[in-house]
Amino acid sequence: MISEPVLRLAVARAIVTADQAERLRQLASEHAVREFEVAPDHEKLRFITGFGDIFVVIGLGLFLGAAGYFLADNMPPLLLWGGLAVLSWGLAELFTRHRRMALPSIVLLVLFSGFSFLALHLLLTGLFGKGWPEHSVLPDFGHAGILGTTALANCALVALHYWRFRVPVTVASGVGALALAAFAFLLALAPGFMTRFGGWVILAFGIGVFALAMRFDRSDLARETRRTDIAFWLHLMAAPLIVHSFIAVVFGGVHDVTFAKAIGLLAVFAGLAVLALLIDRRAILVSALVYAGTAFGTVFRETALSNAAVPASLLVLGVFILGLSSGWQPLRRGVLALVPAHIRAGLPTLSNRSNA
Repeated sequence: MISEPVLRLAVARAIVTADQAERLRQLASEHAVREFEVAPDHEKLRFITGFGDIFVVIGLGLFLGAAGYFLADNMPPLLLWGGLAVLSWGLAELFTRHRRMALPSIVLLVLFSGFSFLALHLLLTGLFGKGWPEHSVLPDFGHAGILGTTALANCALVALHYWRFRVPVTVASGVGALALAAFAFLLALAPGFMTRFGGWVILAFGIGVFALAMRFDRSDLARETRRTDIAFWLHLMAAPLIVHSFIAVVFGGVHDVTFAKAIGLLAVFAGLAVLALLIDRRAILVSALVYAGTAFGTVFRETALSNAAVPASLLVLGVFILGLSSGWQPLRRGVLALVPAHIRAGLPTLSNRSNA
């Protein structure tokens, strides 16, 4: 099948007319053997470009570890973390901006974000932490306010890092910092509300991150550009926020799981499996595995396998994961066939791929 970019280029060069190109598209659509056939794997991760990436990461660990030792021995904590953040940025100039190495770029971004957060927190605590009376009317406001301000400032630094280096995971790091800032400010301004509804707030944050991830996914249905990598990291962040908070607020966690609660957890797990197949992302399913294992264990304890609940749960989960992995494409094709066309058009399928 001729790809869409080639058809557009042919029209631009007057090789075919726009009407002929449209008729070619219709012909290809009519004679497609498998309308809902998916790509072999749309979740190809750009973690590593070669063994050199691993070699460099080992060197980074040795260098920054030794640098941290000498800085800690001669400087206060603020300069220690600030110095390591500066070193991480400098190393990113070489291994990210110039050499474009995948794994070292991810590691350096995580290190820069962590080091700068610690440095900013120490700085703001030193500037403002002592300004609140020890027995203030709002004793938690100072700590939560400093934490939120730190996260907000860290988000600005992470945004600057993305502007400079364009590492896909940076977007997730910045979104995480924004979510932490919002949570901390809410905790500072309405501690009673957060005590009662903090789980729902986290769930709302998770849904918001998931929506942002889907926005990036829908802008690159063929999953060929940097946007799909950004979406992957956002999905990886959204999954635990959604799953853990939902289980906490709806089921009250996994303490004292009854048979009825176990059935409910398994129903949630089945729903997440369908969602994972629809969006072709496995992160949200992985986040729920521990709850599925707990639910299976409860079911087995209530049946004839009470003496082997743990190994039986692991066996069932293993079979499920292996079966889902081996049959991912046929299962996804079947699920997509049940979805309305207007929804299916926003999901990654073979007809959306530019090289289809």
